Amino acid sequence: MDGRRRRGLLVGGVAAIGILAVLFVVVGADRVIDTVLGADLALVAATGALAICWLIAWSLMLRTVLGSLNVDLPVATSFLVYAGAVFANNVTPFGQAGGEPVAAALISKASGARYETGLVGIASVDVLNVVPSISLVFLGVGAYAANAAVGDRLEVAVGVAVALIATITTAIALGWRYRRTLVDRLPAAVGGLLGRLQRFDSGRVEEALSARLQNFFADIERVGTRPRRLAAAVGLSLAGWTLQAAALTVAFAAVGAPISPEIALFAVPLAYVAGATPLPGGLGGIEAAFVALLVPTTGVAAPTVTAAVLVFRGAVYWLPMLIGGLSVSVLGIDAVRE
Repeated sequence: MDGRRRRGLLVGGVAAIGILAVLFVVVGADRVIDTVLGADLALVAATGALAICWLIAWSLMLRTVLGSLNVDLPVATSFLVYAGAVFANNVTPFGQAGGEPVAAALISKASGARYETGLVGIASVDVLNVVPSISLVFLGVGAYAANAAVGDRLEVAVGVAVALIATITTAIALGWRYRRTLVDRLPAAVGGLLGRLQRFDSGRVEEALSARLQNFFADIERVGTRPRRLAAAVGLSLAGWTLQAAALTVAFAAVGAPISPEIALFAVPLAYVAGATPLPGGLGGIEAAFVALLVPTTGVAAPTVTAAVLVFRGAVYWLPMLIGGLSVSVLGIDAVRE
């Protein structure tokens, strides 16, 4: 890991610990710890099992997308690769945005595909996850609103999520619309800028970047021309989101505070908006977002909500970290160094 990434990870880790410490102080650390220690172990295990099922669903989604790019991965390898990609996302700031380049290198080394193809594959998975997540937010909020008043905090959270996703979607659409302009002009601009430094040859930089951009957009076009695979990928994405919502619901049951499933349906995608913060995998920010959303919508005491969130995050953050770290070792790839 180079110095800049090490400093970024260190700063992000310290910030995450600080946020978690503040959260514990505000809600009452003693009560949170007591609730976690008193959780039903069978239901805690069920939460972990649902998290594994989520990993399997989204690894099959990655495999489906890569298949449209003529990259064939065995099911077991796709699971290891996706777990490694989750590991990369969880140890880099800005969540998926920070981990995608590392995940692309991981896919490339495991499959023998070009780096650009791996980047298209993992980026397509992230983009395709948007549609089901928004659908579940509106479905969950609609079901919740039928039985209870929607508070200001929930309205703000939904508004922020929709605005952020709309911004990202617009940026992607503009990039695609003007892709030829990017291919024609960006390499020369970057090559000219780096050419001012003695260690770079502007001509080689321009040629390499132009080839990578052309391959990148060509791979995106190939993904878009496989409607059946796209439909299958979206279905697997929906399954993954639903499994995470089920895991959150079971986590609440584990700490003795059952909640309505529709609350979990909108809480999971909304809280993950905090993953866009410069924290490793959103650590700290996502936990705080969950507590801020779930205390007013469930009516459960803040220490109990925090305990349930910790059980859930143990399953969907720390368990994939363990599996992903082992996967990277099995594949013989130093993902963090890439």
